[in-house]
Amino acid sequence: MTRSASRRAPRIGLALAGGGPLGAIYEIGALCALEHSIRGWRASEADAFVGVSAGGFVAAGLANGIGARELCRSFIENEGPAGDVFDPAMLMRPAWGEITRRLARLPLLGAGAAFDYAFGFASRGQLLDRLGAAVPTGVFSNSTVHEHLSRVFSAPGRSNDFRELDSTLVLVAVDLDSSQPTLFGRPGFDHVPISLAVQASAALPGLFPPVEIDGRFYVDGALRKTLHASVVLEEDLDLLIALNPLVPYSGHGDQPPQRGSHAPPARLVDGGLPQVLSQTFRSIIRSRMELGMRRYDAEFPGTDIVLFEPDSSDAQIFFTNPFSYSQRRWLAEHAFQATRAQLRARRDELAPTLAKHGLSFSTALDDARAKLLDARPAPRGRAQTALRRLERVLDEIEAMGGTGRAAPTAAAPSS
Repeated sequence: MTRSASRRAPRIGLALAGGGPLGAIYEIGALCALEHSIRGWRASEADAFVGVSAGGFVAAGLANGIGARELCRSFIENEGPAGDVFDPAMLMRPAWGEITRRLARLPLLGAGAAFDYAFGFASRGQLLDRLGAAVPTGVFSNSTVHEHLSRVFSAPGRSNDFRELDSTLVLVAVDLDSSQPTLFGRPGFDHVPISLAVQASAALPGLFPPVEIDGRFYVDGALRKTLHASVVLEEDLDLLIALNPLVPYSGHGDQPPQRGSHAPPARLVDGGLPQVLSQTFRSIIRSRMELGMRRYDAEFPGTDIVLFEPDSSDAQIFFTNPFSYSQRRWLAEHAFQATRAQLRARRDELAPTLAKHGLSFSTALDDARAKLLDARPAPRGRAQTALRRLERVLDEIEAMGGTGRAAPTAAAPSS
């Protein structure tokens, strides 16, 4: 895609797809790699954001001025201001309210169904259908997303109101009863708290109960589209950077396991139902995104679109447990390094595109020492903490200037 030269500052957008905690970790690591490698560019300074599911979690933070490395510290390192820290394990809390409400209906439903079946008013199939109303709509509660983000966005300089943001933010969920996408952040839906919109966009059916907003029930926005990039492409963007964490695995179990990961099975079926469902879901997501990208190319010829996603043979992305703290660390580092490797491999292709929009690669891209996470032990005492903070600031300044020093660390405390 091309765009004629313009005197105004280039308008840059971000489209972040879903993928659960693993997707959020990949996107944070990839964004940190992009910031490290592109001179002077910061994800939080984009003009427009669209997020779906876990991508909405990341997009909402960025739109509130929370940088990619700050997200890394709070979401992956569990460090920084106490109110900002989010542990993905919070998403494993049972949805006791939903479970209790559904089970409370079981005696009445069971008695009615038994009566109808005994007197021939209902078949066995109809009996099961009626009892199905007592089955919980979700196993776990993601209300912690709304509760946590509402606190995070209440801090000075942040907002939980779409209308108060300096940039465009759109979070996509699907109306359960109409199956139509709902664009939270657009007129008519911009009164909804950002934190609640994130929760709705990430309410994967079966895992989390649908989220009620203004009398309607909403589920994961990925059910309709993968990126929903057209939402922000209509903002007259010059450049759109898109991230998709979910691709089907095609490594055939031939990659050795890395530290902190599990050995991939020779056949995915050997991993049982979770891996079969994961591969199926990823395949659907990826095929829909390919169709969407072709449509975007035809409908928005004036916008350059650059997509980043894992390699399909990358076993480290597919076979991991994002709820494990140690695996979150190495997966984020892996995403950081894999994205930098992808940037180096695509340098000749991407450099002219970036140059059209006033961007260029930093010499830090070729720094073999660059790390996302600091392997040094956490500092003890105020003096060491202050020194670590100073080192991180100096690293960030030098990375922006393209000096080629190692990337700033994400493990240093920010308080």
